[in-house]
Amino acid sequence: MDNNLNNDNPEAQQGDSAESPRPERPPSFFARWTEMLLQLGLGESALRVATNALFLIAVVGVILLMQSFYKDRPDNQAGESAQAVESQPTFTVELEAEALPAISNAEGIARFAKIHTTIPSRARLEITTYDVQEGDTVFGISEQYGVTPQTVLWGNYNILLDDPHNLKAGQELVILPVNGTYYEWQDGDGLNGVAEFFGVDPDVIVEYPANRLSAASIGDYANPNIAPGTKLIVPGGERLFISWSAPIGVTREDPASSYILGDGACDPITGGAVGFGSFVWPAANHYLSGYDWSPQTNHRGIDIAGHEGAGIFSVDAGVIVYSGWNNYGYGNVVMVDHGTGFQSMYAHLSAIYVGCGQSVGQGEAIGAFGSTGRSSGAHLHFELMTSIYGKVNPWDFLPPP
Repeated sequence: MDNNLNNDNPEAQQGDSAESPRPERPPSFFARWTEMLLQLGLGESALRVATNALFLIAVVGVILLMQSFYKDRPDNQAGESAQAVESQPTFTVELEAEALPAISNAEGIARFAKIHTTIPSRARLEITTYDVQEGDTVFGISEQYGVTPQTVLWGNYNILLDDPHNLKAGQELVILPVNGTYYEWQDGDGLNGVAEFFGVDPDVIVEYPANRLSAASIGDYANPNIAPGTKLIVPGGERLFISWSAPIGVTREDPASSYILGDGACDPITGGAVGFGSFVWPAANHYLSGYDWSPQTNHRGIDIAGHEGAGIFSVDAGVIVYSGWNNYGYGNVVMVDHGTGFQSMYAHLSAIYVGCGQSVGQGEAIGAFGSTGRSSGAHLHFELMTSIYGKVNPWDFLPPP
């Protein structure tokens, strides 16, 4: 029955359908915000902000694209270069290891600019001269010319007399080109004898270029054709120093045997004070002002610092065996025999307080600092010697400074 009713009224059904309203969609979030901004009068401002935001996003995107492009480009080029290199034909060359120099830096050998040209030093063959300046020492001069101190002394015996204290400003020294000695040929000399004296082979003297000799020209070595007065360099030659200071064995029993030549020599002495066998410093200062102990320069003592007139003291008890002037550069000198096998010497004194044969105690004043004799300033030249061992190094016997 219901079906008939529906079939009988098709128009009514269509009319009902046309007249029924459709449901409306709710406005979107963006629309609601836009409508609200328009109602508040902010629509134009919102549009401007949105435009700027879009522009900023576009700029950032372009930057990121460009960075990506340039970052990838070197790798691509390197890859292309590598492919190009691989496509080239390769050749293998075999070389011996000694044919190529070793290079530690794979990037190449660095070159550095040099402002000054380096000229290689050449051995000096001829004798040169040096004018001594104020403050010079034998050690300083020898170092300047690359020779030993003894070579300076041996080359200038007539000036320095084997004593470095004799060096003074204004002297003209001979500087040998090599370590050795200097010898003036004497009438009757034989080449073999001269060479033996200096401890070298005769041919060393003959063949040295600066001597201008030859085996053919000099003939027989025993009676060589060398004019007297000819000065010869003896490379590597050595000799004993000639000393004008006190020898060993200056005792109270025989003080006159001393080679300290001058008015201070004493007569034999009997008895007197005997030392303790230990020593004190001969001055208030315990440091040097001048030369140290140096057998290679014939300086067998130490130069102790002190001002003019300062006291000098006996290092041990004993008897005075020399008191007075020394004619060979030491000025006023005092010597003490300690009766224990030791003797002590004090040189360059400005004043002497003791006399021959006088007994003195350890630490007793015997004189004053000075600069007498060959001296460049006030100091004490102090020596210790024994009858058995000769001159000994004072540093080995004095108390530590």
